[in-house]
Amino acid sequence: MTSYFLPRDLHPAAWWVWALGLAVAATRTTNPWLLLTIVAVAGYVVVARRGEAPWALAFRLYLYLGAFIVAIRVFFRVVFGGAEGSTIILRLPEIPLPEWAAGIRLFGDVSAESLLGGLYDGMRLAAMVICLGAANALANPKRLLKAMPPALYEVGTAVIVALSVFPQLAESVLRVRRARKLRGGSGKKKMKALHTVLIPVLEDALSRSLQLAASMDSRGYGRAGPAGARTRLITGTLMIVGLLGVCVGVYATLDGSTPRYLAAPVLSVGVVIGLAGFWSAGKRVRRTRYRPDRWHLPEIVVAVSGIGVAVTLFVTSSVNPMNMNPSLIDLSWPPLSWAPLLGVLAGVLPAFLTPAPEPPYAALEEEARA
Repeated sequence: MTSYFLPRDLHPAAWWVWALGLAVAATRTTNPWLLLTIVAVAGYVVVARRGEAPWALAFRLYLYLGAFIVAIRVFFRVVFGGAEGSTIILRLPEIPLPEWAAGIRLFGDVSAESLLGGLYDGMRLAAMVICLGAANALANPKRLLKAMPPALYEVGTAVIVALSVFPQLAESVLRVRRARKLRGGSGKKKMKALHTVLIPVLEDALSRSLQLAASMDSRGYGRAGPAGARTRLITGTLMIVGLLGVCVGVYATLDGSTPRYLAAPVLSVGVVIGLAGFWSAGKRVRRTRYRPDRWHLPEIVVAVSGIGVAVTLFVTSSVNPMNMNPSLIDLSWPPLSWAPLLGVLAGVLPAFLTPAPEPPYAALEEEARA
């Protein structure tokens, strides 16, 4: 049990499963109390379990992005007409539009129901973005690339590089600000110093991205083995048929009016055919793995906690949807039940039941002491 809590970095896929579970839970509700709880849970786990790596510094940017999303959704309700409701709280002059723009309003009366609808929708989208930002701050993107299956290797390379953009910008901002302080240039006002920070940040991020691309290319990333025309045709056919089966099966599962034979049977067949296509595509990639990442008990705890949050809110929203989606007709304080609240709070378990991240330069300190 002592080795369970030894400091180490968890498998990045476990953090992504946990974050996606929180994000799925956020899609099932517009209750502001539950959405704020989801954001608080994600933020607490990030603060408790993030390391000192560059990608761990980008979570603040996702918080700013979430606040911007909420503000812009409410702003759009004011600009493009928000009179859906009887409680008018703001009267603005309406700008007339030509006939070809019928159905679009600019300004006019703004109701409380419309503003609350924009606020709830913005909070739900912001919670989803913040959950993905939490995964980006906790998971090592380089280790995630190593854990990618061979069939998704080329696509995974592009995805991992794209996911590292925000952490790279955060690290560049810190480096530029530190350099400006050493040069005594931190006394300027923020707006005036923006042009002296923005250009070095973009230049540094671009330079490091090109350096990363060149390093990955020199190590053979994205290269595939030879494949004949027949093999490519079979692989493409399996992938397309499998994806079509999955799409039809998921739609039939969510829509109760469709025949039941289009739900689970078609979904199962689509998954099997898609996995066969992935296996066929993976044979083209030849690569070695040095010390492959393995899942241990802490990783299972992290993944199960995220899946448990998603399942709890999915079941709760099916049993009592009014507690999950506050009414915009009869305005009142959004209700809050114990079942979904406790389900969301289960997502904070990784902050207590997982080992702390490995301290930076731990290996060098041990070598120096030896």
